[in-house]
Amino acid sequence: MLENINNSLFSFINATPDSAQWMIDLAIFIAKDAIGIVPLLAVVLWLWGPRDQVGTQRQLIIKMAIALVVSLAVSWAMGHLFPHDRPFVDHVGYNFLHHAADDSFPSDHGTVIFTVALAFLFWHRIWSGAVLMVLAVTIAWSRVYLGVHWPLDMVGGLLVSMIGCLSAQMIWQKYGASLYRSLQTCYRICFALPIRKGWVRD
Repeated sequence: MLENINNSLFSFINATPDSAQWMIDLAIFIAKDAIGIVPLLAVVLWLWGPRDQVGTQRQLIIKMAIALVVSLAVSWAMGHLFPHDRPFVDHVGYNFLHHAADDSFPSDHGTVIFTVALAFLFWHRIWSGAVLMVLAVTIAWSRVYLGVHWPLDMVGGLLVSMIGCLSAQMIWQKYGASLYRSLQTCYRICFALPIRKGWVRD
């Protein structure tokens, strides 16, 4: 049943040789490069921001990092427990993006971007999380469109990201305060000069 739905959705989304080249080029950019917003957001939110909000921003980054570690660990375990070939390995549909023929479920790209989007929804602002969720869905679409993932790989990434965020909240409640203080201390030592110059926030 699920495999039939998976195949039907893939056939509906997957590009073909008749698809517009600009659409394929745009999908390749989204699939490969849009994920770069994750480290960029982390750096910007840690180093800059309103003085009365930077502490909250840094706590968000720490929670997000914990969620990502848990999510990717669960993703790795699921990939080994429930191996699933990529569409092009099964000679299904069309492939427009070079990719190793490793396990496809759940999607690592989907896991990362859905985890970040949920982190912002839960611990930042609804609007910022909604914007990132739109980006997450777009990345998920692009990788199915280009033929390197099945639709259910992306659903798996979303479910794993939920586990990651829930785990991060539980870990934060127990160890968050001490972890935040330790990382703040390390940051102030390592970035003493930029902080003193006023280039970044204390």
